[in-house]
Amino acid sequence: MTKPMIRIHNTETNEVIDREMNNAEFENYEQIRIQSIAEKTEAETKAAAKASGESKLAALGLSAAEIAALTK
Repeated sequence: MTKPMIRIHNTETNEVIDREMNNAEFENYEQIRIQSIAEKTEAETKAAAKASGESKLAALGLSAAEIAALTK
């Protein structure tokens, strides 16, 4: 597997260098990517749990205003 590329642009000289990430950069990139996936999964889980709870409250006959007041 090839590592992602990094572009370095020197705006003073207009020189552009494209290179593969070194090991430290790639490790940091992977940690950030894994953390981002975990945060996204956690947010989706919380949203699903909230929607499930709200639908159960609606099934009990509560109005949207009552559900909103309870879930704040």
